[in-house]
Order: sequence, then C-alpha cells, then structure tokens
Amino acid sequence: MSNTPKFPLTSVNGAPIADDMNSITAGERGPVSFDNWRMFEKLAHFNRERIPERVVHARGSGAYGTFTLTRDMSDYSIARFLQGEGTQTAVFQRMSTVGGGQDSSDYARDPRGFAVKFYTAEGNFDMVGNNTPVFFLRDGIKFPDFIHSQKKNPATNLPDPAAAYEFWANNPQSLHQVTILMSDRGIPASYRHMHGFSSHTFSFWNKAGERFWMKWHFKTNQGIKNLTNAEAAKMPAFGAHQDLVDAIDRGDYPSWTVKVQIMREAEARDYAINPFDLTKVWPHADFPLIEIGQLELNRNVDNYFAEVEQAAFSPGNFVPGISASPDKMLQARLLAYPDAHRYRVGANANQLPVNAPRCPVHHYQRDGAMAGMPPAFGDDNNQGGGVNFYPNDQVDNGAPAPVPEVTEPPMPILGEAWVKAYDTQDEDNFTQAGNLYRLMSDAQKAQLSMNIAEGLVHASESARQRMLAQFGEADPDYAARVRSAMASLG
Repeated sequence: MSNTPKFPLTSVNGAPIADDMNSITAGERGPVSFDNWRMFEKLAHFNRERIPERVVHARGSGAYGTFTLTRDMSDYSIARFLQGEGTQTAVFQRMSTVGGGQDSSDYARDPRGFAVKFYTAEGNFDMVGNNTPVFFLRDGIKFPDFIHSQKKNPATNLPDPAAAYEFWANNPQSLHQVTILMSDRGIPASYRHMHGFSSHTFSFWNKAGERFWMKWHFKTNQGIKNLTNAEAAKMPAFGAHQDLVDAIDRGDYPSWTVKVQIMREAEARDYAINPFDLTKVWPHADFPLIEIGQLELNRNVDNYFAEVEQAAFSPGNFVPGISASPDKMLQARLLAYPDAHRYRVGANANQLPVNAPRCPVHHYQRDGAMAGMPPAFGDDNNQGGGVNFYPNDQVDNGAPAPVPEVTEPPMPILGEAWVKAYDTQDEDNFTQAGNLYRLMSDAQKAQLSMNIAEGLVHASESARQRMLAQFGEADPDYAARVRSAMASLG
C-alpha cells in the first residue's frame, strides 16, 4: 500500500518535502549545514509573516454578508446597487477599536470603526465610518496630533490620560465626541449591539445631474447594549471578536437597518450649522432618517489574516452616483487611507480577494510588488502585453477608455472663495455637546462625569481648568458634576 499522502507537503516552489521534522546536520549531534534550504525557507518566511500594524483600527473583526435595498433611490443616485427595491449586494464588514494596537482589549473606552465594503456591479463602494455620528476633529491636519495624544506615553509606553485631556483642552472642537465617548455608550457590549454612521457628509447625484448631500446611518437590529468600566474590566480581551464569530456560526446573523439623511444643495447654503463639519450632527427634526435597506452578516471569514487583517477600506472607493463633499476631514482621509494600505499591504492590495472588485476591472496601473496575482474574479497577469498608456489607438480593439456618461456634476464652492488656512477652532464647539448632555438621565450624567473625572484627575491643573470651562460652556451642570466627581476621587 502506498504511503504517498493525498496532498503531498511541498516547498513554496511546489517540490515535495521528504522530512519536515529534522534539519540537516554534520552528524547526529553536529552543527546545521548551510544546505538546509528547507529550514531557511521556513524561518525566512516566518520572519516576514507580519505586516505593519494599522496605526488606528488595528484590532478588528470582520464578516461577509448582504445588503438588501428596500427603497428605490433612483431619485437621488445613479448608483446601480441603489436601484430597484429588493436589489441585493454582497458586502464585507470590518468593525474595530480605534486607538489601541493588536495587544489592546475589545472593551476599551474608545470609538469603534464601522466599515462596509459593497461589492457592486460598478466596482467597490466603501462606507468607512464609526459607531458615533461625529468625530473629535473637523480638520485632518490635526489627526496625527490627536492620535499621538491617545497612544501610549513615548517614554513609559503606558496609557497616558493626561496627554489625552491636554489635547482635548487645547481643542474644544472635540467636546461633542468626548461627551459621547465618556457616556454610557463609550464601551459597546459587542460589535452586534452598536450603531454605525458615515459621520462624514457625502453626496448623491441622480441622472438629472442634481446633487444631494447625505449621511449614512446603520441602526442595529439587536438593540444597543453597553458596558460600564467595571463590567468591561471583567471581559476577556477578545470578547467582542468571539461574540461576532459565535453568533454567525450559530446562525444568529447580526443585522442593521440602513438609513440616510438627505439635504438639498440649496438647504446647505443657508443652514444654521456647517453641514460639512464632522463635529456636528444634522438634527433629525430638520433632516429625518429615510430607511433604505437591511444589512446582514451571515458568513465568517476562512482566514483572519488574509481577509480581516489585509482588508483595505478607503473613503475614496466611490461608484457612479456617490461622491465626496467639502468635509475637510473627509478630504484628508481620501489621501490617508489608500496611502496607508499601499504602505501596509502593498501597491496591489486591491488584487487580494477580500479587496478585489467582483466586476471587470480595466485600467493602466501595472507592476509593483505582487503584480499579476490572480484576483478573486478573473486572471489579471499584470494585464499581459496590451497597451499600457492612455490615450492610445487601441480603444476600438478593447483597450480601456473613460465613460463620459458617469461624469459627476460640478461641486459647488463658496462664491469669491479665497485659498488660505481658515481658523475654525471656535466654530460653536459647545451647543450640540450641551444638547446631548441635557438629553441624559441623572444616572447617565453621573456616569459621564465620573468617567471623565477618572482620567481628568491625571491631567495638569491648566488642562483641568480648561476642560471644566468647556463643560461649563456646554452646560453649567456639566462642569459642576465633573468638578464634584473629581473632588470625590481625592
């Protein structure tokens, strides 16, 4: 009877391996010889098994699913996946903590990333958002500073709440998001029990060339569940990840009701707040939520590294009918996100199956590391020997060419706009934070105040006083409660 296995173990070049247990040595107890190519191959690959960790959103979980359109959106957008009630689109969704590394906990008091890749017939559309409707900043130039302040102390490599509050004390635009983060919603009980938001303002446009400003909302159908600091401390670091995997494995598929807010261009010109300010929400009374679909996750990944760790989302992955807005933070992310993936995964990250569009792809971008790797659908082969520039004389023979029919309408800007750095630091940082505070119950206000106090007591006296002044601008009771909570801590 043959001892040949059904699937012979091979080296990376495909050659069968006779022995994978023992290295070649000069005698039974002698040194390893230099012809141990098999050992060298394994060790060299092992040294390179990790790619650079994401600077933000490093710790995450992901799964596949479907988006089902329940309301035809052709009045607002030409995007094909938004046409026709009942249209289904395959998706991959990744959810994550933001500030911590791979060694951090799923239950940190931290925003959660909420990113959805729609594999549409016109290419991939990425909705790259968070579980909060606003963010700490309205201008991307401050993003590196903000993240530095949230990371570990550069000398001690320990968490540094003093640095976080020093940054927030110097950036009152963060107060709205700080109020959310330190509230009872600051630690979701699982990825299934939280909402998702685009936070940014994007744009739709329809076949008549009309543009509409819009925001995405994903409302959990499982209900909101959160943890206190004490409850979170008792949870395993990997708990949210395991919860998602286990729920899908047992057929308890998590889902979200997908809604949008829509603002017409004429409304945006004179609206009371800047509709492109990421630190602000659009009041639902003025711009009600419109339900458009259902998002369900129903299949776990086969390989975490290949599909979750190497998943690459970009706010700039648009399809015809959806585009950007003058949101300054969004504009910065249009550069930063794809640039991060080119550095972290490589110039051809979009050829990986989890990132590859599920429709024909034709362009003139070639070469680079891993070029020619077969994508999920079709065989790329680095585009073979065809013409590799445009314009060219081969369009009639199948060379790619632009499609004028999907031209985006022109983006409006302010009349007589001057190009310079505009100071927006004092653009009403307190009204919406105060409105949110006043919606809270006494118990929620008490929890918020104590959560803030436990970190703020570590800050400098100057930072404390500036933060208390911000709380007071939002609501005098807000400042009084935080001051009282700090006093109780001694």
